[in-house]
Amino acid sequence: MVKVVVGEESQVKLAENRLSKSGVPCQVGLVIGNLSGKLDRGFIFDLIPTPLNDNGEPACSIIGGAKDDRKNASKGKSLPHSSALFIDKDWLAEHARQVGRMLVGGVKVVGIYVWTNESSFKNSTITLCQAAKAVAEAAPLLEVDWDERLLVHIGYSPLRWTCRNCSLGSNITSGNLRPCDFKMGKILSTRQAFRCTYDFDLRLPIYQCSSSKRLVDILHHGISIHAKELKGAKALIDGKLANEDEQFDLGGVHDVEFLLPFMEEKYLEVCSQKEITGLLVFSGSVCSYAYSNSKEPSSQALADIKEDIIKSLRSRLDIMCDEADRKSDSKEDRTEESNNQILSGSAVLQLDLQLQRKHCSMSFPRRVFLPWLADIFLCDYIQPSESVEVLMDHFAELMSLEFPSISSKILEPEAEAPALVLSTTKSFQEVSTPYALLPKSDDSLSNQNKAATILRSDQKSTNPAGFDFMIAVLVLVVSVVVGFVVFFVRSSS
Repeated sequence: MVKVVVGEESQVKLAENRLSKSGVPCQVGLVIGNLSGKLDRGFIFDLIPTPLNDNGEPACSIIGGAKDDRKNASKGKSLPHSSALFIDKDWLAEHARQVGRMLVGGVKVVGIYVWTNESSFKNSTITLCQAAKAVAEAAPLLEVDWDERLLVHIGYSPLRWTCRNCSLGSNITSGNLRPCDFKMGKILSTRQAFRCTYDFDLRLPIYQCSSSKRLVDILHHGISIHAKELKGAKALIDGKLANEDEQFDLGGVHDVEFLLPFMEEKYLEVCSQKEITGLLVFSGSVCSYAYSNSKEPSSQALADIKEDIIKSLRSRLDIMCDEADRKSDSKEDRTEESNNQILSGSAVLQLDLQLQRKHCSMSFPRRVFLPWLADIFLCDYIQPSESVEVLMDHFAELMSLEFPSISSKILEPEAEAPALVLSTTKSFQEVSTPYALLPKSDDSLSNQNKAATILRSDQKSTNPAGFDFMIAVLVLVVSVVVGFVVFFVRSSS
């Protein structure tokens, strides 16, 4: 359990001034930072207010008390002890889910903050713990078993900051909150940057009797398997084999490469079995950044990079699934699917691969990095049809900041948009060599992320091989018979 929490001094003061001038009696938002088990400390980089919901209503309000609590408190009047907080937990969790996609390695949603009076806070501890749990489920800390989040309370009259640990147990009570020391310091300047361009190549079989029939389910399962393989990979930092206990001096960006052990094509070895109906090939490159404390060993930075790579793959799938859900009731989408022989768009993810016999294609979003605080970059994902300006507006809205009009500092290391191609096959040999099935007319796919699903054709495609085998056996039998006849004739003479 983290006992000391350090907040970035500059951002804490900015948040304090913003809240003091806002005039609102309460506000809720996300705490962005990092929880370090090795240092036994929590770090707060920034506080991001949750925007208004679709109805133009705030995610937090005071119920059972006067709406002008701040004015009453400033005049010395007593506040109603029955006042409590109402928090739209679903909207807060949705904000955390979308912001979580934008964060890179070593930067996480570590809790929530609330700006309210002391009375409302004390009467809402269970509500706040439930909100913290909803945020934790929407933006989980991958590969880390943290059963706690931070709850920061900024009270007014007098202005005071307090921080508590919130345990995420199954039973939420007031006992889930434990106090911890809160300090301020310059922590963003102590972040060390690491960068990695990771090439991956996943080949996943499609089973006839598998419970996972949709493309998205098979991809999510394959990414989970690859996460376990990546977790044990060795690494090179700046071209040298990484010493996991080594610490790096501040300054510059350190380049990371991962060395995965050679994996035999174990999937292809069983492709001749009747229960295998196809092979899914998902390959490409992911650009990743991670920021770790300079006092932490390099092993923490490597773990953050690995987590960021897997999270980026999952985020792209989730974005495409969100788009598919929005278009699921679209008449135009259904008409296109029924009339076209070649399917395209995010609807491909929902296809039943065991029934699919059409050629399909889909472009994945690519990752773009935008400057945030100090020299730290966060990310967002851009669709092929979107512009950088749209991305900047989306980023500014969710992160509650004013983004500069010029985009010269935006990094676009993934120049090509990842793609998914679904092709049917004509023989087992094509299943064993999936890359041969990719359209030759689209040369750009060779330098970008690709996912190809190769399905087995009808059983008739295996008949020529069986016929050739029968001919060979027949020739062998005839040869043996002729040999016996010749031997018998020579013996009689």
